[in-house]
This record gives sequence, structure tokens and C-alpha cells, in this order.
Amino acid sequence: MLSSLGINALPASIVDHTISLIDHMIFKRFRLQEEIFLITNPGMDLLKADNNQPTAKRRRLPPDERRQQIVDGAVAFFAEVGLDGKTRDLAKHLGITQSLLFNYFENKESLIEAVYAQVYIDRLSPEWPHRLVDRSVPLRSRLLAFYNDYSKLIFEYEWMRIFMFSGLAGAELNRRYLEHLNKMILRPLLAEIHAASSKSMMPDMEDLWNLHGGIVYIGIRQHIYRTPCPDDPSLAIEHAIDRFLQAFAIKQD
Repeated sequence: MLSSLGINALPASIVDHTISLIDHMIFKRFRLQEEIFLITNPGMDLLKADNNQPTAKRRRLPPDERRQQIVDGAVAFFAEVGLDGKTRDLAKHLGITQSLLFNYFENKESLIEAVYAQVYIDRLSPEWPHRLVDRSVPLRSRLLAFYNDYSKLIFEYEWMRIFMFSGLAGAELNRRYLEHLNKMILRPLLAEIHAASSKSMMPDMEDLWNLHGGIVYIGIRQHIYRTPCPDDPSLAIEHAIDRFLQAFAIKQD
């Protein structure tokens, strides 16, 4: 059909732009149809039935609750199938139409941004940078407190699997998260370690990444490799921190 219209003779950029405009017009039409349905059928919630018709009755969620429901579902969905998962399949998984999903997110990229914020950025406590530099508390105690709290947040199925899928796909999420972690946590922490170190044995950032990566690897073993791991990782974390401090002759508690 495209060749009969002479589209094959057009530059690829114009063809892509034309197809994109057509897709956008189709989604706009679907959105308008849903708006009309919701207005004319108060109390009805849109669900995709086998015949692609809204049939089921549910409580109509407020926009904020619906958006959060979509993000929660997207976190679980992408953790299972990876970031290449299709929004059409996600909508089916959630029991909503794809066009309703795009009422809340302009495109897949904006949805992934919301997943990134919920899984990674929002879990970094704003208190950690301040607690890590509080020299009224011994360095070892600060390290133990941080990594025990941090491990409880990241040693989760969704966090580990989305992080791995993102890295394999070459997505920007990993790089942005690690840059944020480096700026907010690791650099200040390295300065505190230097302040407690002897001048003859000064660890560098690579040494700190080795400590950090070794602790994170406990969660990777659990959720990626599915190999036996300690039920309570706190003891393994304590041993890792003590070995690090001893290696650089840093005074412990």
C-alpha cells in the first residue's frame, strides 16, 4: 500500500515523520473516545476485555492513584521482561487500554523515567549524606549504618533486575544512577575515609567501589543468579567493612 502511494520514493526521514504523525493522530482519537466514555458512563473504569471493549465495572480511580497504579505495575512488568517490554503488553497486564496508559505518560520513555525515579532516586534517603559526614560517630559505625540501610532498599527483586536489564540494554538509567550515587554518597564517604586514614595507606575511589560492589553483589547473587545467600546479610556486610578498614589500617570502634 505504501509503495502504491509513492511513499517508497520519499526520503526515509519524511516517511518516519509521516508514520509518527499518523500514530499520534490514532492515539489522540483513542484518548478522545475514552474521555467520552468516562464522561458518559460515570462509575465505569476502562478494562480491556477479549473483544477489546470496555465491559467491567470498577471504582474509577482518581488520576494520582491511577498513575501510581501504572508505575507500580510497570516496575513489576519491566523487572520480569526487561526494558524492551512493550507498552501494549504492559497495558494488558494492568487490565487497561494502551491509550489510557498514554493519558498519563506521553510515551514509553516518560514511563521509564517514572520507574527510574521510584526504584532508584526516591530510595536514596536525603539523610544519608549528612549522617555519613557526622564525625561525632565513629567511621565504622557510619559505614555499618549506611550499608545495612542501603542493602535493605536495594536487595529487592525489582531493583536488581531492572538495574541488570538496563545495563544490558545500554540504557542511561544505570549511568545516571551511578553518577548520582557517586556524587551524593561515595565522594563524601571517601573524604571521611581519608580523614581517618594514615597518610601512608590512603584508599582511592577504586578501593571504595570494590567495597561497595562487593556488598551489592550479595543482592545480585540472590536475585540474578539465584544462588544461596545469607538470610541476614548484615554479618557479611560487617565482615566486608572490617576487612576494608583493616586493609588500610583505619582505626575501628
